[in-house]
Amino acid sequence: MQHPRIIIADDHKMVAELFREVLSPEFDVVAMVADGQDLVTAAAHLKPDVVLADIAMPVLNGLDAGHQVKEVSPATKIIIVTMNPDPEVAAEAFHRGMSGYVVKTCDSSELINAIKDVLRGRTYLSSGVSRDDVAVLRWQNKKFVDEQQRLTPRQIEVLELLVQGRRMKEIGQRLNLSARTVAFHKYRIMEVLGAKSNADLIKYAVRNHITGA
Repeated sequence: MQHPRIIIADDHKMVAELFREVLSPEFDVVAMVADGQDLVTAAAHLKPDVVLADIAMPVLNGLDAGHQVKEVSPATKIIIVTMNPDPEVAAEAFHRGMSGYVVKTCDSSELINAIKDVLRGRTYLSSGVSRDDVAVLRWQNKKFVDEQQRLTPRQIEVLELLVQGRRMKEIGQRLNLSARTVAFHKYRIMEVLGAKSNADLIKYAVRNHITGA
C-alpha cells in the first residue's frame, strides 16, 4: 500500500527533520523545503497529497505560498503548522483554502491525526486554538465573500480607488462620474459591507485582494 506523499516546508531544519522522523512510519516525505517559493515549485512538480507549512518562512510566507500551491496542485491538502495560536490567523488560513491549522506545541499524535483528517476531506483545527473564536471569524470571512458578490463592477472600481487614498473628486475624474455619484457609490458599498469607516473598507479590500493596480 502506497503511503500518502508529504512535503514539509519549514526554515528551521531541526524542526523539519523532527517532523520527518515522526511521520516516516506512516507517510512518505517526498521533499523538505525552507522557503515559500521553493514550496510552490516543489508542489507543482511533485503534486503531494499533503503539505505541512510554517507561516514565517523566507521569500514567501506560508499562507501566501499555500494559496499558490492550491493553484498549481488543487488536490493537495495544506496544513499550517505554526507556533501562533491566534484564532484570527487560523481563520485567515482557512479563508485562503488551507485544510488544517496545527500549533507546534501539540503532541506528535495530533499532527498525525490532522493529516489523516484532511486526507478524508475534513478540516482540522489544533486543540491549542479557540474553536469558538475561529468559527465566528470564519463566518465573518464568508460573509465578506458573499457581500463582495453583491457589489457591482462600478462599486468595486470605486472601492479600489478609495483604498488607494483617492479623493471623491479625483475618483470622479478617473471614472467620469460626478463627485455626488461617487459619494453615493461609497455609501452603497459601506451599506452592503456593513462598514462603519474607511478603515473597515481598507480591511475588507485587503482581505479580499481588492487593491487595484
